[in-house]
Amino acid sequence: MTLTPGEEKALERLEEYPRTVRKGQIIQREKDLATELFVVSSGRMMSYVILPDGQRQILRIYFPGDFIGSASTAYSKAPESLAALTDGVICPFDKHALRRLIEEHPRVACLMFVLSQTERVALTDRLTSLGRASAKSRVAAFFLDIADRLRIADDSIRNSFELRLTQEEIGDAVGLTSVHVNRMVRQLEQEGLIARQNGHITLLDEARLQEIGHYTNRYDDLDTDWLPTAG
Repeated sequence: MTLTPGEEKALERLEEYPRTVRKGQIIQREKDLATELFVVSSGRMMSYVILPDGQRQILRIYFPGDFIGSASTAYSKAPESLAALTDGVICPFDKHALRRLIEEHPRVACLMFVLSQTERVALTDRLTSLGRASAKSRVAAFFLDIADRLRIADDSIRNSFELRLTQEEIGDAVGLTSVHVNRMVRQLEQEGLIARQNGHITLLDEARLQEIGHYTNRYDDLDTDWLPTAG
């Protein structure tokens, strides 16, 4: 959807107060009073929960341009924690700013609803994967998902991207130990499906990875025809 100048300015206002964060910094804790939402300006962030046994489950990894903390729009207390995976910049804004955006620019509100549904469906895919798929399938799908999401904001990304995640973090996202992640990554590499170099992952055979990972690109072919036309 092509935004009008007014819609672009309204979105830019959400990024008026950038805040630098450091790797490992907690942005928001689960059950804290949730008054702010965030846009990622640079770096990578994550949402997660801590399970009763102390293990961490990473729910979502966020990239520049992503809107984070949206789950808190439905609750007065945060249902998840947010933290920085790398050094970066986030732009906090009050929930009331989101209300004004929705009131003044309903097309943007509709688009945000569409994007929230892509996130929900992608999370459903991963939930299915965690419950039913093999370790190899989970890792393959995880790499494909990162590549597709990075391509949305950066047309220069083809089949190679900087991973910037530890094996422990990957494991916490796909429900595996770091040792198991290491084993699966090496297996994908040995089979000629991916290559690793200087922290980068190159997808050598995306068709085969999609087959192994039972993966569908949920960020492609979105239906926005029903959205209101520009006023």
